[in-house]
Amino acid sequence: MAYRPTWQGHLRLSLVTCPVALYTATNSGGEVHFNLINPDTNNRIKMVTTDPDTGPVERAKLVKGYEVSKGEYILLTQDEINAVKLESTKTIDIERFVPAEEIDRIYWDNPYYLAPDGKLAQEAFAVIRESMERSGQIALGRVVMSTRERLLALEPRGKGILAYTLRTDAEVRKEDEVFGSISDKAADPQMIAIAQKIIEQQEGPFDPGQFVDRYEEALKDLIKAKQKGHKIAKVEEPEDTNVIDLMAALRASLGGKDAAPAKSSAKPAAKAATKPAAKAKTTSKAASAHKARKAG
Repeated sequence: MAYRPTWQGHLRLSLVTCPVALYTATNSGGEVHFNLINPDTNNRIKMVTTDPDTGPVERAKLVKGYEVSKGEYILLTQDEINAVKLESTKTIDIERFVPAEEIDRIYWDNPYYLAPDGKLAQEAFAVIRESMERSGQIALGRVVMSTRERLLALEPRGKGILAYTLRTDAEVRKEDEVFGSISDKAADPQMIAIAQKIIEQQEGPFDPGQFVDRYEEALKDLIKAKQKGHKIAKVEEPEDTNVIDLMAALRASLGGKDAAPAKSSAKPAAKAATKPAAKAKTTSKAASAHKARKAG
């Protein structure tokens, strides 16, 4: 299957340049897609571009506008937008090399495959790719895509290059805005020790093939059942499991997955014990993430 490139231009390392193409490295969304249907006619609804004063408008006549104040827009045609030319519009110029561990995971955005565009580009591409691999570092460049200049992180992968767009600092929220209200109180060392043993029981290699979208699979089953005319049964909501004895719950979890934690009928006690449980869960996730980074 021939993939359409998302972007085409040149890759440049100092004076070495070659034509390249960027391809999306992932599929967008799942297989289940819904359309809006009028149940009275069974017709698919069409979205019509409409002016509130004059009614429907041909999409081809529309232009883009930037709102400078309430109801006031600066209008721009596509030709005017295309007139804004940066070098990164058509060239990925490698500006810097940095160690991979210096790029915080929160800045990594969307993955792309970068490949030579045509046979004549392969020799120069191979020189750049091999020199990058020997450096053992991440190359940083810039590219204009979808009316935005994005920072790119480039690293060799297979016979080509894996390119990740990186978020800007302005796009990343400060963690203290969310984590600031979390208590500084240290967790119980005995509970941590038990939680670590639970983690050890669940350790294993990462195999993405083992993970499927269970919600999408359930939607497919629902669609098949409706297609066969079956009556859809209402699914019972899962029962809340408020833990009142965190140590007992941890020991029960260590003993076996089927062991059920104690439940609370008294609301005040349940509420008081929920916070330590959440903290223990956070600790487990942090330990797992640290182990994954170390393995990587």
